[in-house]
Amino acid sequence: MTDPLSAMLGLGLFGIACLAFTEKILPAPPSHVLLLFLGMTRSPDLATLCVLLAATTFGSTTGCLFWYAMGLRLGPARADALVGRFGRYIFLRHATYAGFARAYRRNHVRASLVAQFVPTVRNYLPILAGALRLPVLPFALATLFGATLWNTGFLIAGYSMRDSGHDLLVVAFRIIAIVVLLEMTALLALRYRRLWWPRLGPARG
Repeated sequence: MTDPLSAMLGLGLFGIACLAFTEKILPAPPSHVLLLFLGMTRSPDLATLCVLLAATTFGSTTGCLFWYAMGLRLGPARADALVGRFGRYIFLRHATYAGFARAYRRNHVRASLVAQFVPTVRNYLPILAGALRLPVLPFALATLFGATLWNTGFLIAGYSMRDSGHDLLVVAFRIIAIVVLLEMTALLALRYRRLWWPRLGPARG
């Protein structure tokens, strides 16, 4: 592990919550890598796993609320211009952002929930929620629920392979294998998204 990561983990649950918060601001490492690592190396039993889930979900949700507050300050026009100019550098296509903007206007609770399962989108779509001035409580609850489901899946996956003896090479290899598998699954899901998510096209009047 790098020294900054070791230092944060040395702070216990507070450090883990800070890592989850920081990942929402700058996803390096991505959340699935961080959660798999925590599940493999910091969860000796189910009780600890549940505590880790609470800490990481709190950090993730707080990070989303930070971006929500930024969106409130920016407003719709400036937020759209910011994504249009810089979105490609964080792998957030403007078309994806615009599609979720339409989805937010139709059903902001469902859009906030679904956004938590889309890599990169889950980090920065709260800016849009704030810019559109969506009600903060439904947004926060949907985000909390989505983050709980997302974090649970990766923590359990890591926990199920905690017998690696904390050999970093073995841990890294297993994380890479899981991430590749999940990303392939996500690509297939996006390809057939019309089966589970309404078309993000222009709203009909």
